[in-house]
Amino acid sequence: MQPCSQANKTVQANRLKENNLSFQELLHQEFRRQQEVKLSAHAAQRLREREIVLTEQDFSKINQAVQRAAAKGARDSLVLYGDLALIASVANRTIITAVDSKNMAEHVFTNIDSAVIVK
Repeated sequence: MQPCSQANKTVQANRLKENNLSFQELLHQEFRRQQEVKLSAHAAQRLREREIVLTEQDFSKINQAVQRAAAKGARDSLVLYGDLALIASVANRTIITAVDSKNMAEHVFTNIDSAVIVK
């Protein structure tokens, strides 16, 4: 019987062979996946309540905005995207909340250290 760590290595090696991926490709895919922005449960609920649907292209632009904020050392950022205001935890790559233009009047955003405007 193989030790647990050896069995895990064997399983991982088999996955690489099955997917025909090199270790470097697999590592690169995982790194990209970890860099992608995700929605918190709260943000997802706000978007549903306001009937806002974000496409893959929208997420791509928002992801790029969060990456730009990260490159400048931001921690919590306001991302203005069209008529949406999104608060992002840059370190966690997570959209914390979303506010549309209808609900933005007289809204005060606190605990942010940066803002990114997406065209």
